Amino acid sequence: MFRLQEPLPNHEGSLLSELRLWMEAQQGLCVAYSGGVDSTLVAAIAYEARVEEAFAVTGVSPALAPHLLQEARDQAAWIGIRHCECPTAELQDPDYSGNPSDRCFACKRELHSHLQPIAAAAGDAQVIDGVNLDDLGDHRPGIEAARQAGVRSPLAELCIDKATVRLLSRALGFPWWDKPAQPCLASRFPYGEGITADRLRRVGEAEAWLIGRGFERVRVRSHGLAARIEVPEDQIRAVLELSQAGGLVETFRELGFTSVNLDLEGLVSGKLNRR
Repeated sequence: MFRLQEPLPNHEGSLLSELRLWMEAQQGLCVAYSGGVDSTLVAAIAYEARVEEAFAVTGVSPALAPHLLQEARDQAAWIGIRHCECPTAELQDPDYSGNPSDRCFACKRELHSHLQPIAAAAGDAQVIDGVNLDDLGDHRPGIEAARQAGVRSPLAELCIDKATVRLLSRALGFPWWDKPAQPCLASRFPYGEGITADRLRRVGEAEAWLIGRGFERVRVRSHGLAARIEVPEDQIRAVLELSQAGGLVETFRELGFTSVNLDLEGLVSGKLNRR
């Protein structure tokens, strides 16, 4: 059992107990695991409760940034849970590559078409994910695809929100408790703009270049061949200084962007969902 490294308030302590009991009630658990703070908490408690009867599966495609895949591997190893990687082919589905507003439905439909037989082969393990209570109030078509596939979301079922996920993760001593949210790279394209492996690679490499220079929370939105950089508002000046020092625009142009813009509003998660 993961020991608490710091005390929890009564309410959050009760939620952790309920989450542990929820996991213990399952015969086997297959965690749809992205490496984000939510699915990693789910994977950790699943492993704690079921040990060899719990495993995590990460869908791997060009939409998953390479550094995030490595982080998922490292975190799974830290926890101790068995971790599998499953190639997915959502880019071959026009319902995904055409980038409609319900693109995430096609993505999760593809993922769970692979996870279901994997779970069945493991003794009809229950597939679970890291959807939390806050996610239910956002534009998340993928949640419906998961529900149709019989996936359960213990965090949401127990009314555990994002803030509580971070609080529990910190109290349990998980080093990634404050890890920034990192939606898949497909979220960098306005709805209606086609998605290809090359466009995903370009965005991923641009973000990796900025992350390597200290900008941990960053989005490079792709509008045609133009890049729009989003960082937290208090880091906007640092991006300007980096650009003035040279290298930023040149790197982005080498990646295939024809122009580079900086969003003065700052980073807003899900900004392209605005109407």
